[in-house]
Amino acid sequence: MRKLTYYVACSLDGFIGDPDGDASSMFTFVDEEYAAFMSKEFPETLPTVVREAFGVADAPGKRFDTVIQGLGSYRVGLDAGITSPYNHLREIVATRSLTESPHPNVELVAGDLAARVRELKAEDGPLGIWLCGGADIAGQLADEIDELIIKSYPQVYGSGMPMFGTDFAVRDFALEDVRSFGNGVVVRTYTRKR
Repeated sequence: MRKLTYYVACSLDGFIGDPDGDASSMFTFVDEEYAAFMSKEFPETLPTVVREAFGVADAPGKRFDTVIQGLGSYRVGLDAGITSPYNHLREIVATRSLTESPHPNVELVAGDLAARVRELKAEDGPLGIWLCGGADIAGQLADEIDELIIKSYPQVYGSGMPMFGTDFAVRDFALEDVRSFGNGVVVRTYTRKR
């Protein structure tokens, strides 16, 4: 069975964006060492245009063949005229307001997102599913998440968009790996305790 991984960037105090969802302040920490790590370990999580700029456009997927995101995350590219930001992956966008996909590679899901994820997890294949964001989608899929990969940036927001937009419920994870970088970024990997 394939797994769902929430691979996400956040501040030290657990916010994935400011109150409006903007996380662009975290981009200032992408230096040569960290960019090399992301290009090598998570090449498929880089948007298609970034993959081209980093010279990894043709790099095979190492972990994921599918990306799931909410309309807020998807809209960042859409507003820039990019209708398929991860064209090298199967793209799924959870939305009730978009009724027609702007690109043939983008599947829109307006109904039961958790049921769609369970279908994806049941498919054959060695690669998993990447939950890109945002908070509401992570909240809807909290019980389906098998792995967390949290890129913590050395910033404190104070308030903003939380990692999970959901009601209180305890879900246990086990720490599997920690990687730190000279720029202060720490990448932690957790697996779900079931």
